[in-house]
Amino acid sequence: MAAKGARESITLECTECKRRNYTTQKNKKNNTERLEVEKYCKYCNKRTTHKETK
Repeated sequence: MAAKGARESITLECTECKRRNYTTQKNKKNNTERLEVEKYCKYCNKRTTHKETK
């Protein structure tokens, strides 16, 4: 069995429509602050900023 490690699963939420569209992983040791990424939102039909949620 592999060791657990520093990566954790996170959910990204659109800042305009507040829908949770994406899941990804991040290294919590290297990136302690919340992640913000420009991604396509299929509900808004445009590229918007997506922020990490709890």
